Amino acid sequence: MEHKHILDLLPYNSPFLFVDELISLSEDGVTGSYTFKKNEFFYKGHFKNFPVTPGVILTECMAQIGVVCFGISLMKIEDFSEKTAIALSNSEMDFYIPVFPGEKVTVVSEKVYFRFNKLKCKVKMLNNKDEIVARGTISGMMGVRKN
Repeated sequence: MEHKHILDLLPYNSPFLFVDELISLSEDGVTGSYTFKKNEFFYKGHFKNFPVTPGVILTECMAQIGVVCFGISLMKIEDFSEKTAIALSNSEMDFYIPVFPGEKVTVVSEKVYFRFNKLKCKVKMLNNKDEIVARGTISGMMGVRKN
C-alpha cells in the first residue's frame, strides 16, 4: 500500500493530526515523522511562558504513526467509513527529554504481535539529534462495526 494512500485514510484532521510523512513501512514496522508547529493549540497553556509538548500529545503522535498507520497497512484497509472502529487499548510510555514548538520528531514502531485485529508495538520517538524523546509500548484494535 502506498504511503500517501495510508495518510489519506487517516481518520484525523487538523488540529489533531500528528503525522506529516511515512518514511518506511514493512510487515514488521513503520517509521514516520511530524513537526510540531509553533502555533499548536496546546502550547497556549502548557506551560505558561515556557511551551512544551504534553506527553499525552507525544503519545498520540506515536499512536497515530506507530499503530494506526501501521494497522491500516497490515489490515489492508482501503476506505474508512462510520463503521470503521479504532481504539487505543493500552499504552506504557517513558519520557526522557522535552519536545518544544517547531521541533521535528521521528517515530519508529516495531511490531510485537498482530492478531485478532489487535496490534501491539514497541515505539520510540527521536528528535532531530537522534536523541530518544520517549519510548514504550502501544496497543490498539481496528475493525468494522457490525451495526
